Amino acid sequence: MNPKVESALNEQIQKEEYSSRLYLAMAIWCEVNGYPGSASFLYQHAEEERIHMMKLIHFVNDRGGETKLMAIDVPPSDFGSLMDVFTQIKKHEEYITESINNLYGITVEEKDYTTGNFLQWYITEQVEEESLFKTILDKIKLVGKDKAGMFHIDKELDGMTGGTGTGAESNG
Repeated sequence: MNPKVESALNEQIQKEEYSSRLYLAMAIWCEVNGYPGSASFLYQHAEEERIHMMKLIHFVNDRGGETKLMAIDVPPSDFGSLMDVFTQIKKHEEYITESINNLYGITVEEKDYTTGNFLQWYITEQVEEESLFKTILDKIKLVGKDKAGMFHIDKELDGMTGGTGTGAESNG
């Protein structure tokens, strides 16, 4: 594997791992602050980010490279509101999109078209992620501080996970 591409992929793995932990921290905040649907949604999203990380790890290793795990920062754990949570998520997803686009640019510079092709899935995924979080944020802005509206948004987010709640009840 091209060393420059391998290094950039390892950095992206670190970012995906951080994303998973960030959403986990946000899910915990939601759960302890009375937003069980949002918690369930974010616990699921944390797992999806971990899957994105694992997909990159296997790609690097399968292509003859070696994944190098790096230290990651501890994500914040205190958020002012559900609006704050989803504002930070949208900003973070935009950062990840930029990172993946830069990674793709490296594959083009290095003429590593196989990795570039592999990254197309991530590029498409980021368009979907940004759209999803923009929509959620728009709904939160629409209801403002209306508690009944926030209740319905929280319930809707739970429905986006199959309505399973926070997952605490499935420890069996």
